[in-house]
Amino acid sequence: MKPKEYQKLVKDNSPPRPLLKNTLWAFFVGGLISTLGQVVLNIASKTENTKTEAASVTLAVMILIGAILTGLGVYDEIAEKGGAGAAVPITGFSNTVTAAAMEFRREGFLLGMGAKMFVIAGPVIVFGILSGFLVSLAKALILGLF
Repeated sequence: MKPKEYQKLVKDNSPPRPLLKNTLWAFFVGGLISTLGQVVLNIASKTENTKTEAASVTLAVMILIGAILTGLGVYDEIAEKGGAGAAVPITGFSNTVTAAAMEFRREGFLLGMGAKMFVIAGPVIVFGILSGFLVSLAKALILGLF
């Protein structure tokens, strides 16, 4: 069977994806996570001296929440329902790193968790930095800063 024939066979036998429903769930879950982040930021703003410190505390708390929910097995259920709405916020990154650490913990602390914790998240970091650099370079070229 040729690849094109196989792709047609898969397409014909796959159930239709509920695109609108998935989009609404992603929007809802992402909105809930963002609202929780805003609540944490408002609380941190009252206890910290600067906005930067409050933002740092908020990021740390949201990462901690993502890691705890992953460890309890709850974040996977949230992500299954919310899709990109759960994957895009910082809690999704926390989920990725924590899940990898949990998966490789049997291989030991150093060579298991330590070495393989960023196997999945590493490319995200690299491409995030690279795309940020390229966008900044393009902006600088467009604005004539070079």
